Amino acid sequence: MLAGTHLSPAEFECINSKKLKNKKYKNSGVICIKRCQVENEYSFLDYIMGGCQINFTIAIDFTGSNGDPMSPQSLHYINPEGYNEYLTAIWAVGNVIQDYDSTKMFPVFGFGAQIPPSWQVSHEFPINFNPTNPFCAGIEGVVQAYRQCLPNVKLWGPTNFSPIINHVACFARQALQQNMASHYFVLLILTDGVITDMDRTRAAIVEASRLPMSIIIVGVGGADFSAMEFLDSDNRLLLSPTGEAAARDIVQFVPFRYFHGNSVSLAQSVLAELPDQVSSFFNSYKLKPPNVFSVPS
Repeated sequence: MLAGTHLSPAEFECINSKKLKNKKYKNSGVICIKRCQVENEYSFLDYIMGGCQINFTIAIDFTGSNGDPMSPQSLHYINPEGYNEYLTAIWAVGNVIQDYDSTKMFPVFGFGAQIPPSWQVSHEFPINFNPTNPFCAGIEGVVQAYRQCLPNVKLWGPTNFSPIINHVACFARQALQQNMASHYFVLLILTDGVITDMDRTRAAIVEASRLPMSIIIVGVGGADFSAMEFLDSDNRLLLSPTGEAAARDIVQFVPFRYFHGNSVSLAQSVLAELPDQVSSFFNSYKLKPPNVFSVPS
């Protein structure tokens, strides 16, 4: 076992206690410290209490694979009690995330539907049909906008994730240029699991992994979610089609059907990775909370 003996403020002798019996033995070397720097590692709560804003954007799947909303078999069919699979997921997951967003104003987009008046397919349309102000006030506002939007669009396809990922990434990129940990963006995607643009989505996620951004995918219904599980690459970093590795894991997939009626487990699963994703990203860029004086010492 090596023990350190203090020589000067910048030098330490390494002593092997087993060799001390040898009178000629002085040391096993000297460690010289040329430079020493103390750096703070901020936690997720440090960033939140220091003024970092978590900005949630919600994206809802309006593609034809969900089924005709007029049919009781559809995930978008609103039953006599006034609910469907998407509304149930919006309420449950929304109540989890809204405590993290201080403004509680959520931009909400749909994708994969034909929308009026041109009836062209759109992959990032505001569900309140107001491009200049796509925000909904609280989860109640999201639910109201969804109910009003559903009868006014035609479920279509294909199912492209990359446009809405790139849309949010633009805002995350602008925030990063401020060189401050002031904003972190979270994209919440509610989907039935079918995906058409896998290659472009992989490329978009790899690009977003270098930005203050995370993606939470909530799988609605009972479809095959293997594609979503592939994107949530917990065991290894996701690769783009060109072989470029993500800088970090930013995707969390949650199959909603496993959490019906269990709000505690749902909350734990939805937000399991977010705190570490926020703190590790900003610490890696050495970005402090905007108001570092509000952080407990």
